[in-house]
Amino acid sequence: MERIYFDNGSTSFPKAPGVSDAVRALLDNGAFNINRGGYEEAYAISGQVLETRQMLCSLFGFHKFKNVVFTPSITYSLNYLIKGFLKPGDHVITSSMEHNAVMRPLVQMEKQGVAFDAVPCAGDGTLDPALVEKCIRPNTKAVVLTAASNVCGTFLPIAEVGRICRDHGIAFIVDSAQKAGTFPIHMEECGIDALCFTGHKSLLGPQGIGGMLLSDRMAKETTPLIAGGTGSASHLEEMPSFMPDRFEAGTMNLPGIIGLRAALLYHQSQEPGAIAQKELDLAMRFREGVLELPGARPVGLSGREGRAAIVSVDFKNDDNARIAFELEQGYGVMTRVGLHCAPRAHQTLGTYPEGTVRFSFGHGNTKAEVDYCLDALRRICAGK
Repeated sequence: MERIYFDNGSTSFPKAPGVSDAVRALLDNGAFNINRGGYEEAYAISGQVLETRQMLCSLFGFHKFKNVVFTPSITYSLNYLIKGFLKPGDHVITSSMEHNAVMRPLVQMEKQGVAFDAVPCAGDGTLDPALVEKCIRPNTKAVVLTAASNVCGTFLPIAEVGRICRDHGIAFIVDSAQKAGTFPIHMEECGIDALCFTGHKSLLGPQGIGGMLLSDRMAKETTPLIAGGTGSASHLEEMPSFMPDRFEAGTMNLPGIIGLRAALLYHQSQEPGAIAQKELDLAMRFREGVLELPGARPVGLSGREGRAAIVSVDFKNDDNARIAFELEQGYGVMTRVGLHCAPRAHQTLGTYPEGTVRFSFGHGNTKAEVDYCLDALRRICAGK
């Protein structure tokens, strides 16, 4: 039976060419710790880590490679900022389309005296920036916003919200999980103070590596949540004040960083926008086919503009979990069913509590796979 992967919103597959080779070469030839070993092999790896920081700066329109911090994932990055930057008495603005990587830390901080407003989005996942500005209070310290919904792919207006934050002197923190790598994000043009990223989705790197790019203000005002050895300033029992050591305690995930470096090199070799164009072509081909199925309702935006290559479908005449099960068991099509760690987003889209079946397309998918999946859905919906 053919196996088709349509769960790239969870993690990309296949990874970029060269990623596994780079990770294996590091492990086989010497995964020496940087900042600790005073020998040539460790210095060579340190140089590759520095190159990775520089490539991330280039990708995201940032200019300060020392303020690129590696973390285990984007969830860790968001927690570091939400819990390290905010203090009791602060107010935060977010949206109703956020992933639990934002909402759960905010709810935890709410119990410690941090207030937040989740601005309601429209039924297609879009956000009116004016509603964000209306929520600003004298004690508003930050806006935390996803760049694109992981449920339906709708882009949120980060450039417009960034201008509002800049005008009011508010920090702007962006969750780029579903946009980074495939669609452009320019930190300085969008007024972003902290961009959180993950390496394993559209950046096409391995799992277990993420990070954050921080403005000087965020780097200075955020308290490090993890402390320990950095290989620098070892005479001190306090964390170093300089970047990126201030936030990079402990042994780094060097295989993850080296794998991410290989993925970034692959992105640099591609024509700008080529991967996005291909993925959106597949998503729209699929969405148009879904509209012909009885009782199937794709949520989110109807057109290709302002969206990622994610199509979430609510099968009104059937059980979504059964549809996903039949697709995988009978036809080898892998999807994601349920609430996708984003219950508020599903409430906004009108698909709570059942959720949807999410089809998320990647650089390795083909038109033939889309057509095969649509044929499978026709058979399943017809009871064949």
